[in-house]
Amino acid sequence: MNFPNLILILVCFHFLFNLHQTQAESEACLDTACHTNQPPIRFPFYIETIQPNNTCGFPGFKLLCSNKNGKNQTLLNLPYMEEFNIQKINYATQELFVNDPNNCLPKRLLSLNLSSSPFHAVYYQQFTFFNCSFKFKHLTSRYKPIPCLTDSSKYNVFATPSLTVFLHLSSVCDIVDTVNVPVQSPFYDRVLSSQLDDDLRLSWNSPSCRRCESHAGRCGLQVNSSFEISCYNVPPTQGISRGASYAIAISIGVPTLLCFILILSWICSNLRYGIHGWTWARDTVADFESLLNSQQYNNILGLDKPTIESYQKIVIGDDGIHLPRPNDKTCSICLSEYMPKETVKTMPKCEHCFHAQCIDEWLPLNSSCPICRTSPTCLLPSENLAQS
Repeated sequence: MNFPNLILILVCFHFLFNLHQTQAESEACLDTACHTNQPPIRFPFYIETIQPNNTCGFPGFKLLCSNKNGKNQTLLNLPYMEEFNIQKINYATQELFVNDPNNCLPKRLLSLNLSSSPFHAVYYQQFTFFNCSFKFKHLTSRYKPIPCLTDSSKYNVFATPSLTVFLHLSSVCDIVDTVNVPVQSPFYDRVLSSQLDDDLRLSWNSPSCRRCESHAGRCGLQVNSSFEISCYNVPPTQGISRGASYAIAISIGVPTLLCFILILSWICSNLRYGIHGWTWARDTVADFESLLNSQQYNNILGLDKPTIESYQKIVIGDDGIHLPRPNDKTCSICLSEYMPKETVKTMPKCEHCFHAQCIDEWLPLNSSCPICRTSPTCLLPSENLAQS
């Protein structure tokens, strides 16, 4: 046997050995799951007891299978924290939805810290937690208490993203903490309070497998590499012939060229009307815009700060409510009853009363009473300047 033939045999043997090794690793890293009704698991996630982490997963993406109290769960282990139960994984968008396996997610949110993990929130929403004494139990008819943090015989715990609710509760309840919650969508500011039991929406940036997954491929580590990523098993794409490409280019290019010529001809024909037509159109548009601006200014004008501060303030006493209207016991803006030590303001003409913080937010945008729509006297900016 001569030397060139020996080299050829060695090359073929090396190729076949690597091919067998790659196929064996690929079979060991097939999609798996903790149970039939659980999310499918593949790279970068791996189940520690089923798949080898050095070939099938990425650091920080270790999962555990649990069957606590007869309930099958797929658990994510985060640094310095207890496990979270994975509800869903979207590999194409690199997002996952998690919840608390012990069914008290708000308690976990008070100590949530993702800084040491590869995950981050898609949307953050700031919530403030309040501990309200049992003597304010009427608040439960307006706001939703958090069941797993509440002792209904002693206190209620609320969580709110609303500034209006924050101002109301902070006057009668104790603030527990303010935390950023990884919400599913940034629309929690439209609610008064939340029990915060929805799944948390998290994402990861590295390793990046979005493009591979979107092409129906499978992401994974390169052979004999710790952190280099490759895309495997991508379905082949069928291209089009050169003749078909020319036909498509002609069918699109010719109509586009004709449209361009027609538009150019129309522009040239309109230019023949002369400079006077363009000047008239420009002046007309300018007059119309100035009219709109003046109407818009008149529509959005509210009351100025000195006028609002001049309205009478009344502090509710411990012995009862003494207001100009005896039956006026509820703020019509936040729909909450007046409590002792709260401050209310009275409208000067109609004598309707509201919480001071509620009416102070209303009047800069609306110059009339929220109940009867009576409008107090409000000077325009030009009149204020003339008097000064």
